[in-house]
Amino acid sequence: MKKIILFALTILSVAACQNKGKLVLKDSMGRINSLVIVIDNSEWRGKPGDALREIIGSPVLGLPQEENQFSVTQTPVKAFKTIFQTSRNLLLVGYGEEDTYKVKKDIYASPQLVMTILGKDEASLLAQIEKHRKDIIDVFKKADIEVYQKKLARSLLKNDTIKTLKNLNVSIDIPADYRRVDDTGDFLWFRKHIEKGDMNLLVYELPIKETDAIENSIAAERDTIGKKYIPGPSDGSYMITEAAYSPHIMATELNEFSAFETRGKWEVKNDFMAGPFLNYTVIDKANNRLLVFEGFTYAPNADKRDYMFELEAIIKTMKI
Repeated sequence: MKKIILFALTILSVAACQNKGKLVLKDSMGRINSLVIVIDNSEWRGKPGDALREIIGSPVLGLPQEENQFSVTQTPVKAFKTIFQTSRNLLLVGYGEEDTYKVKKDIYASPQLVMTILGKDEASLLAQIEKHRKDIIDVFKKADIEVYQKKLARSLLKNDTIKTLKNLNVSIDIPADYRRVDDTGDFLWFRKHIEKGDMNLLVYELPIKETDAIENSIAAERDTIGKKYIPGPSDGSYMITEAAYSPHIMATELNEFSAFETRGKWEVKNDFMAGPFLNYTVIDKANNRLLVFEGFTYAPNADKRDYMFELEAIIKTMKI
């Protein structure tokens, strides 16, 4: 317990030093969707660890097979040395003199996010974990999105060469390793080949509807677009929303615009291809339209979490 308190104080003192003077930090390490949890073994094997695993082990929505939110490495406080300190995402969990929840950036490395959750005793710690269960996912995911967007921005396609983006008066950061499949002026499809399949990005507009009607028509609109623009490998086949799987639809905001986020599975009608999709239907009232930004992946026999994460990072660069 004393180790955890001392460790928390160390973080706060480093942060104070950063406020007084600029420190030269090492480059952080770690893949996207990875998390190092600093918690003593006894707590990791006990109820606090069970509570954390229940949160982190919750599956990412819309994937064909269950994949956890994060790939996790756990280390006790005494083993928290340089190799772990440079991890991009750090979660410190343990006991302290008071209940604590803090999020700080760039403590030991950059870019880095350090979240601290402490409780005065086991009951308090469990309450703190439960109180911040959404933050544990959302804060680290948001930070990873921002880091990944900066990585993607190193080499981008020029929007002014893409007819559909110009016609719709929108921009989106498409990495240079994506290739044009279709660009009609009304419908955009770019594809990136990966080791076991491909990743795909779509942009198009629809007539505006009442809010309730938007949510209820997302799957049907996808099927119409699929039939018109996204043929399958055999005659008469095309992409549709998987009929046997109800997609997850959530009201959200995308760059200050009201939108619906839809995560689900696609399949090819009259064929056997399938995979996950992520659809953002954005309400653009000023221009009396809906804008659709969608990513979908075809990667049989491969994990798809990180592929869909890349597509999400791309879509979230959109501007009208």
